[in-house]
Amino acid sequence: MKRRVLLLAGAGGLLACSALRAREEPAPQEALAPPAWRYEEFDWLDATRQREVPVRLYLPAQAPAGPLPLVLFSHGIGGSRRGYSYIGQHLASQGFASLHVQHVGSDRRLWGGNLLQLAWRLQAAARTEEARARAHDLRFALDQLLAQQPGLVDERRIAVAGHSYGANTSLLLAGAAIPGEPEPLADPRVRAAVFISAPPLHGVSQPERALAAIRVPSLHITATEDVIQVPGYHSTAAERIALFQATGSPLKRLVVFQGGSHSVFTDRSGTGGVLANPRIKQATKEVVAEFLHGVLDLGTVDHLHGWSQRHQSLLAHWAAA
Repeated sequence: MKRRVLLLAGAGGLLACSALRAREEPAPQEALAPPAWRYEEFDWLDATRQREVPVRLYLPAQAPAGPLPLVLFSHGIGGSRRGYSYIGQHLASQGFASLHVQHVGSDRRLWGGNLLQLAWRLQAAARTEEARARAHDLRFALDQLLAQQPGLVDERRIAVAGHSYGANTSLLLAGAAIPGEPEPLADPRVRAAVFISAPPLHGVSQPERALAAIRVPSLHITATEDVIQVPGYHSTAAERIALFQATGSPLKRLVVFQGGSHSVFTDRSGTGGVLANPRIKQATKEVVAEFLHGVLDLGTVDHLHGWSQRHQSLLAHWAAA
């Protein structure tokens, strides 16, 4: 029973958006400028699990000179492969491949059907089985990409990232050691992680120990008004800061934006403030790309001082390990 509570908490990120019927909105495009990115979509099937795994792959517009660093991106509950496009587009423009994976047991299809059954569908999407399946979705998608497009990705430069329930999924892939799991969910190919609005591990015995098992460099992003509020569950930015502190990454950074909201990190425009929303998105996509470039390519993130100076007016807190 406790595990069910854990995964409801983990999924709570976009449960908070259910009243808003959270849907992806296309990110605004640069006027007149040709895009520096492109994308491809694939509808894969994991035959072993008989589970669909749709993906969208963002790539640089120009053919790369060599293998690209890769980011595996996991959406929040009720999302899809087309969400968080502003992050995928920016990463691709900066020389990354960004593979956005859709989790069919907790994707945007939850919003369809009988409204009276919505709460039940959301609760079902938060079950232990779905949380585990999401981690396997990412592993399968990575396997497929490496097999179908050999040479595209540098296997020494792979990171995982996600928002809300997707951050929960990313914690598992990055090494969080959940007691009682029948098999490890961590993927040794993951060399870095980005956790946006990561929910606390409620329901896990010794959550600090589980988080301490994460050893890859990690970037944690939240906002002072990053609050999850659903019946029976409340989570604040303070808990995301505590999760940062408990994570065992020897190299880690924390970004706390002033104001904002939980859904400000999605493609939704206007949430968290009409003026603040695009500024927080701009700062978020920049810090994700710069952090991963530093970890995967440079071996240092000292250059992030420049990022923090550029966006100082947005920041409530900026911290290193």
